[in-house]
Amino acid sequence: MTVRIVVVSHSDKIADGAVELAAQVAPDVMMVSAGGTSDGRIGTSLEKVMAALEQTTGGDGVLVLTDLGSAVMTAESALEFAGEPADVLLADAPIVEGLVAAAVAAQGGANLRAVRRAAEAIQGYSRPQDEAHLPEGARAPAGAPSRAVAASADAVAADGRTRPDATGDFELVNLAGMHARPAAKIAGGLSGMDVEVTVNGVDGASMTGLMTLGAGRGTVLHVEASGPDAERAVEYVGGLVRAGFGEP
Repeated sequence: MTVRIVVVSHSDKIADGAVELAAQVAPDVMMVSAGGTSDGRIGTSLEKVMAALEQTTGGDGVLVLTDLGSAVMTAESALEFAGEPADVLLADAPIVEGLVAAAVAAQGGANLRAVRRAAEAIQGYSRPQDEAHLPEGARAPAGAPSRAVAASADAVAADGRTRPDATGDFELVNLAGMHARPAAKIAGGLSGMDVEVTVNGVDGASMTGLMTLGAGRGTVLHVEASGPDAERAVEYVGGLVRAGFGEP
């Protein structure tokens, strides 16, 4: 089983569309949309949120993402009516990027708190580390690090800038290049690590930032990482790229 996700939006189309997008990168994760009012208008419905929470019981916990303020209030009210179960958490995260990052983390086997951290890391919000484990795909492979990784902690470049702790250069081999699915896999995995990463100058934990690169097949991605998980992060990105993100 995996963590399950509920999406609460003022629009049923937004909620359904966000779930449809996230399902492309996390096909094994149960995601339920609870958008709009019960009669199809713009707004939120306590009954729809409670029904979604009931539908997602039985997994490894439930993460709830919301769009605007009153959606948060509706979700909180639903949790109160449900007795505030310990296995349901609200995430303070953007509904699209946060959902995709959370779904990728859940797909990788992360527990509830790790899935929430992945969602919230998209906008730079971080919670203290706890016993929650990272997605399996975010762990560095066994053995020595790749020769593409150059650890250089505390080193300073000639121009006075602090060097990254690890770097790597990886050529895109999948036919479609950096489209939504690869961007989500990179961003989702990195967002659960204690690291700051740039890929060709953009934030590696931002799905939309990665997609703006317009990187096609044959493009070399230059990865720079700083922080405790720097080498693991570079290896994670390199492993995805070398495997073609599981695509042709």
